[in-house]
Amino acid sequence: MPRMTLQTQLVLQALLEDPAQRRYGLELCELAGLPSGTIYPILARLELAGWVDSTWEDPAVHEKAGRPRRRFYRITQEGVEQARDSLARAYRSRKRPLPGWAVARPASEGGAS
Repeated sequence: MPRMTLQTQLVLQALLEDPAQRRYGLELCELAGLPSGTIYPILARLELAGWVDSTWEDPAVHEKAGRPRRRFYRITQEGVEQARDSLARAYRSRKRPLPGWAVARPASEGGAS
């Protein structure tokens, strides 16, 4: 299971906007609001986990458009299920109050001064 960092959650949310849609890396950067140096390692981990698959654009398309070849990513059916479950767990975990040891206490109550 991939690490569920905030950045990973943003990439998964972008992919889940339309699970059938193929998206290229820079498009995902825009949707997730993250730089390419963050997006591509996350996509590689998600692909290794089987949550995402990728395909290269037909060379004739990018040559005709006069731009570099794009690699397209799409979330798999397993990825959809796992991502929704993982995002729901991550959301629920943020709604819980912090444990007692994580809350700063005033010095008068034995906290740091």
